[in-house]
Amino acid sequence: MDCREFERMIPDFIAKRLDYPALKRFCAHMEHCGECREELSIQFLVAEGIQRLEDGRAFDFQKELDMRLEESRKKVRFHTGMMRLGLMMEIAAVGLLAGIIVWILL
Repeated sequence: MDCREFERMIPDFIAKRLDYPALKRFCAHMEHCGECREELSIQFLVAEGIQRLEDGRAFDFQKELDMRLEESRKKVRFHTGMMRLGLMMEIAAVGLLAGIIVWILL
């Protein structure tokens, strides 16, 4: 995917509408692409900052954006960990089943 594709994903990221695979790709790209990170900052400021100003609430957009990105990274790590745990459980079940079949056949 090129930067244009990731830039189109920014509104969905801000609205927390990215699914796990898209969120994983998005977070990885944002860590390495300064141009897209800058575009994310601008769109985040526009989307969230304007609303906060209208509501009269204080807003440190860079801190909040960093928190949003970290929250997304944690979500990706958790989901990845759960997928690995599921894979290990499947492997254990297959091993157990294979053991039972061998035991029955002997």
